[in-house]
Amino acid sequence: MKTLLLTGGIGSGKSVVASILRERGIPVYDSDARAKALYTSWRVRRIEELLGVKVHGKGGSLDRKALAAVVFNDPSALQKLEDYLYPSLLRDFRQWLKVKDAPVAVFESAIALSKPQFQGLWDEVILVTAPLDLRLSRAAARDGVALETVRKRAAVQDIPEKADYVIVNDGSREELEARVENDLLKKIDYICKIN
Repeated sequence: MKTLLLTGGIGSGKSVVASILRERGIPVYDSDARAKALYTSWRVRRIEELLGVKVHGKGGSLDRKALAAVVFNDPSALQKLEDYLYPSLLRDFRQWLKVKDAPVAVFESAIALSKPQFQGLWDEVILVTAPLDLRLSRAAARDGVALETVRKRAAVQDIPEKADYVIVNDGSREELEARVENDLLKKIDYICKIN
């Protein structure tokens, strides 16, 4: 099975491309959603011990805004969180792959390319990109937060300039779907054939 990394900065449309691929029957591992599922109450307590701050809400569940306020303003806190969480995420991904019966699977992540823990997981990289101002305004509208908040989140993402395939998302969803259909899916089909 070939594994592709689907990446892109905040507001690029990476998740939209992932949903289009899923609609076409391609298995996509959503690393953000899977990571959130790992935040059990005992892990949240361990994260609080690591970071030295309270990040739990009702019933011991993760207060995502509290965690974001810490890690997006303190690179060392972000590193501690990643060092703690990523090994579990990698195990989860490998288990997920074992039950997939497809010639290709996609690992969706905005940050995996810049993280040493994830190196060697994929055969090719797909980058979804858009102009920075457009990305920031999309993310601010989507998340209901201030533009400056999104700008800080974008600043910690190390987005590649090069990839095996780049898809530009600077228009409507229909235009993006057409680019995925006419270009990206043909590339994935080719990858599957040479596997």
